[in-house]
Amino acid sequence: MNILEEMQWRGLMADCTDTAALTQRTATPITLYCGFDPTAESLHVGNLVPLLGLRRFQLHGHHPIAVAGGATGSIGDPSGKTTERQLLTKEVLDRNIASVKVQLGKLLDFDTKQNPARLVDNASWTINVSYLDFLRDIGKHFSVNQMVAKESVRARMEDREVGISYTEFSYMLLQAFDFYVLCRDHHCELQIGGSDQWGNITAGIDLCRKKLGKTVYGLTLPLITNTDGSKFGKTAAGAIWLDPRRTSVYRFYQFWINTDDRDVVRYLKFFTFLTREEIAALEAKHAANPGAREAHKALAKSVTDLIHGASATVEAMRASEILFGGNLDGISESTFNEIVGEVPTKEIEKARLDGAGLPLVELLVHAGLCPSKGQARKDIEGGGVNLNNVRETGATRSVTTRDLLFGKHILLRKGKKNYTVIKAV
Repeated sequence: MNILEEMQWRGLMADCTDTAALTQRTATPITLYCGFDPTAESLHVGNLVPLLGLRRFQLHGHHPIAVAGGATGSIGDPSGKTTERQLLTKEVLDRNIASVKVQLGKLLDFDTKQNPARLVDNASWTINVSYLDFLRDIGKHFSVNQMVAKESVRARMEDREVGISYTEFSYMLLQAFDFYVLCRDHHCELQIGGSDQWGNITAGIDLCRKKLGKTVYGLTLPLITNTDGSKFGKTAAGAIWLDPRRTSVYRFYQFWINTDDRDVVRYLKFFTFLTREEIAALEAKHAANPGAREAHKALAKSVTDLIHGASATVEAMRASEILFGGNLDGISESTFNEIVGEVPTKEIEKARLDGAGLPLVELLVHAGLCPSKGQARKDIEGGGVNLNNVRETGATRSVTTRDLLFGKHILLRKGKKNYTVIKAV
């Protein structure tokens, strides 16, 4: 498959300015770009579709440019927003760009000799342009009538309470200016982005035609929503970030494992580089035995490998197994620490575990897993209590310092899913 055929098969083409012409043009290498505004110190999973789109083009021999919005990010894109964005300082934007650049290195290949990716900051060509020059050289090519007809602007203008500021209204011109500069200086002929960027992309296409007399193209990728209608990339705990300091590798892995059965094949196409044949095989297995969750495991492993590396994925998978009752033999402290952050934790004085230790029934009450010692005895005798993932059936069992994992932790479980980590202090 050529790149557009692959994008169509994966369901990654929402709109294209001229599919036939772009298909012909991409028969040979083309330079393309995708922009991202560094509104946080980390990308999140919602950013992956367009950025992986750049990588897909790169794998087909094309030349990708990732544009960091040092300029546009200081303004804020009104697309898809119902309120005005909070303006960020230059210091915050610079810090965010530096952090995100590390993540981009995992998604794009900046070192290949054939078609290395490039990262540029649009502040580099915007900051020295005066306001009057921008109005004379760029603004004169835009009709306000056309600008207010764009969906991203019209939706905000129709909201009389919020409206749209002149600052955000001007965002479209800045993004169009990006396309013009990249076309002029880097021979960039294609911009890709989420479907909410259609108005901004077509504005840039018009500017390239008017100022440079060149034909360039736009391709948008679908904004991802879950089958149940919920917003993709959001959980009860908040957004799923690519930075492990904000979303642990374990939680990142679990996000993909917990994909709705109805979405898993679609997400394999969107978020992995597995081949058509590999995904077809997983789809067949999923249809035959969805309970085995082979498609889910392949999705979670592929995306976690991509973002965090294979060794971190192994740790996350091991932690996942433990929370489903797997034994603790050979577990590393770093893997166990992933668990500590995901289940309730109770502290206890280490001295209480010295010598003969503390009766297990008392520890279960202290952990909040049982309401009373009497109930704790019944749960133990009924086979419903596990200590360090080993079933305990003796109600007279005591817990001592010898039971501590890494000299400070005990993992208690009641039933299948009720966990508490006891931390000895």
